[in-house]
Amino acid sequence: MKSNESLFRDQPVWKAIMHVTLPAVFTILIMIVYNMTDMYFIGQLGDTAKVGAIAAVTPAFSIFNALATMIGIGGSAAIAKSFGAGDKEKAHILSSLCGWACIISGIIGAAFLIIFTDPLLGLLGATEDMWKDAALYMRMMALGAPFMLFSVGFASLLRAEGAIIDGFRGNLIGTVLNILLDPLFILVFRMGTAGAAIATALGNFAASLYYLNYVFRKSEILTLKPAYALKEPQAIFHILMLGLPNALSSILSGFSSTFGNRLLNPYGSAALAANGASGKVTLLITMILMGICMGSQTLMAYNYGSGNTERLREIMKKLIILTVSFGLVSTVICTLARHTLISLFLKDASAAAMGEQIVVWHLMSGPVIGLFYLGTNFLQASGNAVKATFVSLLRQGIILIPCLYLMHALLGFTGIAAAHAIADISSALIAAFIAYRQYRKFDM
Repeated sequence: MKSNESLFRDQPVWKAIMHVTLPAVFTILIMIVYNMTDMYFIGQLGDTAKVGAIAAVTPAFSIFNALATMIGIGGSAAIAKSFGAGDKEKAHILSSLCGWACIISGIIGAAFLIIFTDPLLGLLGATEDMWKDAALYMRMMALGAPFMLFSVGFASLLRAEGAIIDGFRGNLIGTVLNILLDPLFILVFRMGTAGAAIATALGNFAASLYYLNYVFRKSEILTLKPAYALKEPQAIFHILMLGLPNALSSILSGFSSTFGNRLLNPYGSAALAANGASGKVTLLITMILMGICMGSQTLMAYNYGSGNTERLREIMKKLIILTVSFGLVSTVICTLARHTLISLFLKDASAAAMGEQIVVWHLMSGPVIGLFYLGTNFLQASGNAVKATFVSLLRQGIILIPCLYLMHALLGFTGIAAAHAIADISSALIAAFIAYRQYRKFDM
């Protein structure tokens, strides 16, 4: 534990940033592969309707991911502060609350999705030709929801204890298993979307087992003993408020994707599949930048809490350089390689052409979107949950949803992608401005 504190407090800034962000980025890369695996192997079947089915259902599970992120990131920030203060008892209480919140929420959410599958598919914009595949995918994915929430949530909690490598290993185990099982279930056993969902659920189950083993055998802070959670059950509200900005981003992403899918519905399943494939390409940039900033959150929180102005200033400057540089370079690479990237998911020539057309719009915000994640995570690290929540509402809600309808009215099919570019760039600039004002208060 002392070595972890030395990392936050004493190591050279670039070294400390690399130490906390590289494992987080590798974890995000694993998550990207995990996220893309189902659509990639389904795409090998050459059935555009099946690809569209996964694209239509994915927003529903972004809400599960959002809830797990809210619990995990909020808990991680709160536990990191307890760690800095030397309050191990509080850390036990917070970790137990987070673990049980993930498990119980997953069970309730799974029941809801299974009971209301058909009305939810209508809301998500599924077309008639993809309905059966979408229903199978949703129900099978729902069965694995408790494991999804637990594995995503607890991976974040391990960072608060400095067990970054263990968090990475858990993600790696789940992803490798999913990658191995997907072609077996989809291409060999011909189980289609149901096979993709089962492979994902088993991957999450394996990762959950790894984290449980870590908690019971290695952890000094993390615990799942119910007695700790029952000591201060009201603390869950503080955890949820701290994690709310990250969760809102994912939840609103699901809602905005649903609105976008409904606007795309008249263009057919090819357009829906093209939009889904384009979104997967964009993930390559946004998720890595999210990983850099989320990985640095505990570093920012520790130094903000300790009042180390000089070190925090240096951390922020270097994170700005890192996020903007990576965003610019990766945008150029993905734009030039868009034909190859889109073809990973779509074999139909007309659908692939649509994907290449709109991915350029989706990639426009790449150079600045890191400022959005950096601003949000800094506001969380400094304890400004309300400001961080407002910033999160901008990108996928306040700005994007009206833009979807406006730009669709103006530009038609491509207007939906253009709306994402406008919302991303605008929210990144606003987030940077609000975070800078908060930072100036601390630096005075």
